[in-house]
Amino acid sequence: MCLILFALRAHADYPLIVAANRDEYFARPTQFADFWPDHPDLLAGKDLLAGGSWLGVNRRGQFAAVTNVRNGLDLHTRPESRGELVTQCLLTPSTTEALQQLGKRHDQYNGFNLLAGHPRQLFYTSNRSLQGGIKELSKGVYGLSNGGLDSAWPKVESGKALLAEILTRNWQQLDERKADLLNLLADDTQATTDQLPDTAIPIEKEEALSSRFIACPANPDNPMPGYGTRASTLVLFHRNGEIHFLEKSFNPLPPSGEMQDKPALELRDFVI
Repeated sequence: MCLILFALRAHADYPLIVAANRDEYFARPTQFADFWPDHPDLLAGKDLLAGGSWLGVNRRGQFAAVTNVRNGLDLHTRPESRGELVTQCLLTPSTTEALQQLGKRHDQYNGFNLLAGHPRQLFYTSNRSLQGGIKELSKGVYGLSNGGLDSAWPKVESGKALLAEILTRNWQQLDERKADLLNLLADDTQATTDQLPDTAIPIEKEEALSSRFIACPANPDNPMPGYGTRASTLVLFHRNGEIHFLEKSFNPLPPSGEMQDKPALELRDFVI
């Protein structure tokens, strides 16, 4: 994932609300979100190159998601895939045990942020900002992109503010609130140059990556050819134990890049 906006125990009926975008190269083979045949309690998309995932839940009510930490000066390649962080957390009954084990080898991964747990106890860890330490999160509205948790990036701050406002709307109209959250994730407004973070990559790439939704127009002016938002995912934990999981997958934009609606591949909606 490259953007995760979430509200933890900030709504009376939905103690955990997650709205996230996965940004990745379109050429990287991917399986749509579904229950995994070899792990039937696990619901997640699957990276078919390395075998892990970027976001998922299980029937025990656990949640996990990962984002990369962007640092253009860090040119080392570590041996382990960050996608396995998600699957290991979801396949281990105790989240704290999984995180403690991962903390012993956090230096085997390129930079990552990891969220794991459930609505009653959600943890954040990173091998950059926390050096593998574990932080239990208190109630509130949070944002996580490719910096640390709640880094003051424009898409994080604007996304958190809009999510907080959406929480005040009528959640008895659940389909409307799902639409609101997908619209939140669909905003492709880029930040101005003076607002951009400095992650030691070229400024034109920094600008292209600054929007909540990263469009991928097939034209020679695109500074990130073949890269963009591939899926938007909502995970809504209800206080009665139900989990609503919705994934909307996308194609790249056509050469003009001027479509009003982003071309979706598929919309998958689960309740567990």
